[in-house]
Amino acid sequence: MKKTIFFTLFVFCVLACETKKQKPKVQPQFTTEQAELIMAADSVTPMRVFKITNESDSLLLRTPSEYVKVDPQDTVLQNLIARMYATVRDSLSLGAGIAAPQVGILKNIAWVQRFDKDGFPFEVIINPVIKQYSKKKQDCPEGCLSIPGRRDTLSSRAYAILVEYDKPDASHEIEMVEDFTAVVFQHEIDHLNGILYLDHLKQEVKDAQGLMTIDTLQN
Repeated sequence: MKKTIFFTLFVFCVLACETKKQKPKVQPQFTTEQAELIMAADSVTPMRVFKITNESDSLLLRTPSEYVKVDPQDTVLQNLIARMYATVRDSLSLGAGIAAPQVGILKNIAWVQRFDKDGFPFEVIINPVIKQYSKKKQDCPEGCLSIPGRRDTLSSRAYAILVEYDKPDASHEIEMVEDFTAVVFQHEIDHLNGILYLDHLKQEVKDAQGLMTIDTLQN
């Protein structure tokens, strides 16, 4: 009887240990450095805007961001979202949108101003993906908080886009966005992919020069 009880307890302990070993560790989605930066101040305090005029800032701005697991109970995530809003609404860096890389955090989060809604509200988009671009393009002047002292007109932005994204409450949205609001979305999503609007401008200039060369040769 004692042997049976001992054997049963032994098997139970082995199984318990194995179960404990197999339990996956939950990895925090923010590094210690990121969390410290985000939690260094309260939710109404703006963050420093990264600029291409600074070498280390520029390298980070050229790096693609990472997927975000949306958790309404994640205090670090919620503080980041709030501080990004405080930054884009700050009088020193007033803009129509801001992406997390612009405050030094490589996560797929952005604030966009909805010029297609009453009152032009700001909304958060998380893990946004553009599924379709319209063939129709639009000319639109663009500036960037990370590119001080410049404003240029691009002609390669799609007039309308089909975009899907997560919201802070963990719900999912798919919608068609048009006109200038579509430009804001495209601009901020570019930031999440490590792309600046100057990259599009350079490509437009290169394409225009190519067309001029072809035209010259034909004449």
